[in-house]
Amino acid sequence: MAPPNDPLNSNLELSLQNIFELSDGKLSVRGVPLLSEVPQNVSFSSFSSLFQSSDAPPSLLQRVISLSHKGGFFGFSQENPSDMLINSLGRFTERNFLSIFRFKTWWSTQWVGNSGSDLQVDTQWVLLDVPEIKSYVIIIPIIEGNFRSSLNPGSDGHVHILAESGSTQVKVSGFGSIAYIHVSENPYDLMREAYGAVRVYLNTFRLLEEKAVPNIIDKFGWCTWNAFYLTVNPIGVFHGLKDFDEAGLSTRFLIIDDGWQSINLDGDDPNKDTKNFVLGGVHMNARLHRLDEGDKFKKYKGGLILGPNVPSFNPNKVKALIAKGIELEHVEIELDNENANFAEIESRIKKVKKEIEDLYGSDESIECGSFCCKKEEYGMKAYTRDLRTKFKGLDDIYVWHALCGAWGGVRPGTTHLNANIVPCILSPSLNKTMHDLAVVKIVKGSIGLVQPDQAYDFYDSMHSHLAKSGITGVKVDVIHTLEYVCEGYGGRVQLAKAYYDGLSKSIIKNFNGTGIISSMQHCNDFFFLGTKEISIGRVGDDFWFQDPNGDPMGIFWLQGVHMIHCSYNSLWMGQMIQPDWDMFQSDHVCAKYHAGSRAICGGPIYLSDHVGSHDFDLIKKLVFPDGTVPRCISFPLPTRDCLFNNPLFDQKTVFKMWNFNKFGAVIGAFNCQGAGWDPKLQAIRGFSECYKPISGSVHVTEIEWDQKKEASYMGKFEEYIVYLNQAEELLFMTHKSEPIQFTIQPSTFELYSFVPITKVSGVSIKFAPIGLTNMFNSVGTIQELEHVEGGAMVKVKGGGNFLAYSSECPKKVLLNGFEVSFEWVVDGKLNLNIPWIEESCGVSDLAIFF
Repeated sequence: MAPPNDPLNSNLELSLQNIFELSDGKLSVRGVPLLSEVPQNVSFSSFSSLFQSSDAPPSLLQRVISLSHKGGFFGFSQENPSDMLINSLGRFTERNFLSIFRFKTWWSTQWVGNSGSDLQVDTQWVLLDVPEIKSYVIIIPIIEGNFRSSLNPGSDGHVHILAESGSTQVKVSGFGSIAYIHVSENPYDLMREAYGAVRVYLNTFRLLEEKAVPNIIDKFGWCTWNAFYLTVNPIGVFHGLKDFDEAGLSTRFLIIDDGWQSINLDGDDPNKDTKNFVLGGVHMNARLHRLDEGDKFKKYKGGLILGPNVPSFNPNKVKALIAKGIELEHVEIELDNENANFAEIESRIKKVKKEIEDLYGSDESIECGSFCCKKEEYGMKAYTRDLRTKFKGLDDIYVWHALCGAWGGVRPGTTHLNANIVPCILSPSLNKTMHDLAVVKIVKGSIGLVQPDQAYDFYDSMHSHLAKSGITGVKVDVIHTLEYVCEGYGGRVQLAKAYYDGLSKSIIKNFNGTGIISSMQHCNDFFFLGTKEISIGRVGDDFWFQDPNGDPMGIFWLQGVHMIHCSYNSLWMGQMIQPDWDMFQSDHVCAKYHAGSRAICGGPIYLSDHVGSHDFDLIKKLVFPDGTVPRCISFPLPTRDCLFNNPLFDQKTVFKMWNFNKFGAVIGAFNCQGAGWDPKLQAIRGFSECYKPISGSVHVTEIEWDQKKEASYMGKFEEYIVYLNQAEELLFMTHKSEPIQFTIQPSTFELYSFVPITKVSGVSIKFAPIGLTNMFNSVGTIQELEHVEGGAMVKVKGGGNFLAYSSECPKKVLLNGFEVSFEWVVDGKLNLNIPWIEESCGVSDLAIFF
């Protein structure tokens, strides 16, 4: 950027004064009061007055500089230094806002209101509606020095900012740029501009546009978590992959989730894996005692799954174990009740543990012989080699690990690393978040923390072994435990920097810089410090197949909550990472509901089905036989009319999100009503009175066509054909048309695909390809479209019923060079059947002539 005295800076400063002004205790934006009663100790500085240099690419840097007059920084000062400072930024009332707040250590979600007092604890950002100037303003708490900040509710409409170091040894008395504020006329532009400015200013992370994404982005996969939990084993995983293969589906990536590592409990033999884990609970106190695979996988002998006598697998045994694991978890929770009969509960716990032990049998491992043979004939390397031999399409195999190794970290004295048991301390703000069994267990057991100066050695020791063993990536979970143990390590920012730097270097060395999925990471210091390399991550809490707290309706209402998590979090997380919508189970009662959202999520689609429990008809509406998916070219975001409403329990708002395909756009409308955050209970609960049909409308103008360069031209067409995927209807729409009205039942959805109608050259015939209607994302199957004299050339991927709108009947249709029969009806529907052709990777050429 230009030097401080350069005229460019002067112009930016002058422009800024015309947009934001802090005077007499009021912050105004273009003359409109935004915050009142701003304390005298609060400062406001222009971006240009504080910015010095950046490592951002020139194009990004120039873009940020050109818009920097639209933003600036809050600071504040206090008399006494502290490791935790809280200060009002002013107050607002009667102004609608959308915010994201952290409801658990790991996860954030959406919240709306109209006063500073309506904010929730640990808010990551707040978006204010300023209709007086047809604009929006965002306030983003950021990082300064060794402090991380968040927004919090104050009394009488005040907005508080909380800055915390996480260590009583790290104190300051003030800040110059602890929060960023930005204004724009478009809320989606606003998110991109604001996070771009923060990236350029901090130089501690990178935007998604600066990074490559992993190979799994447009593929189908399977994760072992819900299918096995901690009972995961090589033979079970083989049979799971075999299910998909025999159904004609190629599984392109596999995630071997928690349960594969070498872990044990502090009181157990330090050199042996602790056995019989099923779910979380006590397992969350287990620590790594080796940095390679546990015995279940280490004892696998090469060739075992390639021969004719593959060991059998009983999925019902796993389901029985999981049921007992859930029972054990619920019984153990009863111990927290101060009026509990502890002797009786302990007896029940002992009984359930014995039942789990009996189900497991004498040994959960595969006994394949001694270790006297060559190493490459045993273990994870032999296993991944056999999987790829058996399943030719399996490109990527990821494994899970916690940021600190395992949930309980690394066991001291069992590896070459210097690990210490560090007590966990929760900050006051975290103590106000939702009760979480995982947090309770981790705090009780403490963390075996590898010293931060060994972070790279720690990760490289794990990852280099995995890479040599055929593993191509890792899912890194339980990320925010670091903030529990930062007291003696310079605070949360310094400890996080050391760990994220070590992790990034190891990912670059071992997994091509892209082989990583982040999870349980919904806090701003991860995004501002940990995303230099990480380019994909979870944007929602886990897929819960039932409510862990026992609400019988949770099997339904939790599914809508998941969609709200994912889409609203994508507003900010999508600036830095590719949103990952998590797995689900195809045989779940709400599986179709989930599938509708995953179809337009713009990322990988993966399941966590139990072995032998699949709805293949449903899966094949999402996935091509070769294991690729008809992926949207972006990720879905809430429509503007949903931004300041509550689609979870206001009894009136249908949740709608928009996304793009190469030759059209889609709006997904989902009835998510029935559950949400209860500030009084500090928990997500069901609102049964909201679980009912909801009416709404949809219109082509709700698509933000200008948000993707390659889609902007489609927003300028005069007419569109609208295809309703579930109703199987075609409708016409123009920019001036009345909206399409609808009513959606609870836990159901509709996908509205908008395709521009083009007049065929040389004839006055209107044409628009819809794609394969047997796929949820029909328009996503269109690969190429070319209009020629008297016709149209279409490349389509997949097999099934091809649909297009054609105002007149074609004279002939060629499929891969051969004339084929088709059906045309007077309402314009043109249908023909397309087979899946393996030799062309499922892509067929259509030539339609009039």
